[in-house]
Amino acid sequence: MTTITPLSTLLQSFFTDRLMKQRQVSPHTIASYRDTFRLLLEFAYQRLKKPPSKLDFDDLSAPFIGAFLDHIQSDRHNGTRTRNLRLTAIHSFFHYAAYQEPSRSDYIQRVLAIPAKRQDRPLIDFLTHPEIEALLNAPDKTTWAGRRDQTLLMLAIQTGLRLSELIGIRQCDVVLSSGAHVRCYGKGRKERCTPLTKQTVAIMKTWFKERKGSNDDVVFPNARGTQLSPDGIQYLLAKHVATARKICPSLKDKRVSPHVLRHTAAMELLQAGVDHSVIALWLGHESAETTMIYLHADLAIKEKILDRTKPLNVKAGRYRPDDKLLQFLSGL
Repeated sequence: MTTITPLSTLLQSFFTDRLMKQRQVSPHTIASYRDTFRLLLEFAYQRLKKPPSKLDFDDLSAPFIGAFLDHIQSDRHNGTRTRNLRLTAIHSFFHYAAYQEPSRSDYIQRVLAIPAKRQDRPLIDFLTHPEIEALLNAPDKTTWAGRRDQTLLMLAIQTGLRLSELIGIRQCDVVLSSGAHVRCYGKGRKERCTPLTKQTVAIMKTWFKERKGSNDDVVFPNARGTQLSPDGIQYLLAKHVATARKICPSLKDKRVSPHVLRHTAAMELLQAGVDHSVIALWLGHESAETTMIYLHADLAIKEKILDRTKPLNVKAGRYRPDDKLLQFLSGL
């Protein structure tokens, strides 16, 4: 009789051996997968009345996983994107389980067959030039916090760094001499260098003189001198956006998040004529196809294409199918 590895043992080895040792995934991935299985195990306890350590592998059946995914959206009110991220973590675990428990292959394949949900892709938000100027002028430059915030916003808009990358930058990661750039580690532990403009270099030099930190110190500390939290950056951004809205009315209808600043950097590059494959490298995207969202969002580029077209000197008419089957298809 084949012995099945307990679920608790299999799950622990998935994290320690598969994710940490073999794949060496980033701490962000570990945290995301950890949260997924915390939610799944809590859901199992509520439904099956079994503590996590007592769950069997067979308890996590395809119908049960489906019910959990429905719970994510209906009860927790998470969106499709979050639902698909949870499913990705579960699929990763079951791929690992397929190697560890080949006798359960049919059972595992049923879970792996659960598809991700398609989701709507709205156009991205980004800031226009007047909105950028209003936001950069919003911080109070007479205060230490205001000068820090202006420098942070300038760096975010020019480089397009992710929020996690922005708060983790240390002074040793910034080069302000010839070939000025900032170095960071993005998703998938990929290291990249992003060049800095003369304007950004100038404001960074001024900030570094005031900061007076060591190479290992974070570039943008909080009032206690430690690293800013994601919530801290979102708070200061919301504060300065509220100030900028008084000067720039178009900001009143925009929800400006740290990721919108990243989109703004990409749109600035696109409108300057930079190829989308270079923008992908700039932002640290895995695929150049990811940057196609900026082409869809840029109405100015579409208008330029429209200007190049010539109207046809053909009288408009209406197609009338003469076959019942074609009529049926046209009516769908």
